[in-house]
Amino acid sequence: MPKPANPSALGHPVNIGVSPVDVDTPRPLAFDVQARIDAIDHVAMRGYRLARLRAQLTKRDYAGALLADPMNIRYATGVRNMVLWTLHAPGRYVFVATDGPVVLFEFPSCLHVGRDFETVDQLRAGISWFYMFGGPRTAEKAARWAREVAVLMHDYAGANRRLAIDRCEPWGAAELAAHGIQLFDAQEPLEQARCIKSAQEIECVRLSMDVCDVAIQRLKAALRPKLTENQIWSTLHDTNIAHDGEYIDCRLLASGPRTNPWFQECGNRVVEAGELLSFDTDLIGPLGAMSDISRTFVCPGKLPTSSQRHLYSMAQEQVLHNMALLKPGLSFDEFAAKSWRVPAKYFATRYMVLVHGVGLADEYPAVLYAGDQEKEGYDGYFAENMVVSVESYLGAEGGNEGIKLEEQVLITANGAIPLSKTPLVDALEIK
Repeated sequence: MPKPANPSALGHPVNIGVSPVDVDTPRPLAFDVQARIDAIDHVAMRGYRLARLRAQLTKRDYAGALLADPMNIRYATGVRNMVLWTLHAPGRYVFVATDGPVVLFEFPSCLHVGRDFETVDQLRAGISWFYMFGGPRTAEKAARWAREVAVLMHDYAGANRRLAIDRCEPWGAAELAAHGIQLFDAQEPLEQARCIKSAQEIECVRLSMDVCDVAIQRLKAALRPKLTENQIWSTLHDTNIAHDGEYIDCRLLASGPRTNPWFQECGNRVVEAGELLSFDTDLIGPLGAMSDISRTFVCPGKLPTSSQRHLYSMAQEQVLHNMALLKPGLSFDEFAAKSWRVPAKYFATRYMVLVHGVGLADEYPAVLYAGDQEKEGYDGYFAENMVVSVESYLGAEGGNEGIKLEEQVLITANGAIPLSKTPLVDALEIK
């Protein structure tokens, strides 16, 4: 039999199984998470969300909404259940009548998770008509599912057959259409509802960001040469889960030459002294609130180069300039027109958006660079109590490194307020 490869010969560290987190002596919690959660008025928050959704449905003369996206179910009801699993196995859904009950359909073994929620008027066993459970009976189950929805529409909508729906396979949509139901995209009313945060939602965002800041602080403290990107990234997960966070949307951490181009998921590459380490948190923290910021550090052991400092100063300038523009009533087009001009050398590899909304996930709006905005974007207006992330990526096309920065802010009557306490300004430093 051939001898197994030497890990160090493959560019992997011999201690590849060792994490910067000492699992035998878990770190203490940075603060009392449960006390912060208990201080939030959850009933008021759920009521606010459901009322905003119904206002958007009424505005469009929809009889109701049928939602299978777990973020939309959570927004409408407050009920969480296996978010990541149901993203690819949509067996739970909710019918929200514009003028009538909220009917939550759960997996039969999970009906208990929706009890004691004042936003849920009825709990029913759902019909799982995706192929894992449907198999050769998928069409039959889809037909049963559609009949039950049609009855709800008849009972609570009368002659109005206009239904907003977010996720539905084509054969399910055909079944609903056969019952005379007109289908419309539910993401429009949902994202329009979600984009303005209540006081309680803002507290959720602040709690999530406090967890995110602790995670970054611990990540930076653990950063040293000869660790892999995965080992470093694990600190973010460990801290988030320990503080009642939920998951992380992406795996966007890259080092050295893998920082250019951006959007390379972290792996087993070994980080060396003096290399850039860039990451995007995409962290879904406590209560499902997203913390979406990006930072770039230099791995200890060598001073930053003049090129690294120059890239960082430009990315920092872009974020700060664009943050300073944000205010209620500013149009997306006007923002794009006034935004920081990316030098031609870096334009081909620019980040895909200037600003995007944040809530239970990345949300409306998405504002593009001026030329892109005209070709592919849409106009609208920033408003008070929107939460958005301001983006920057600077790395020359074909270059060997790049800088990713991003700040999440709350838009107030007086402008944008950063939500993170993790330094952005002049943060390219060596321990």
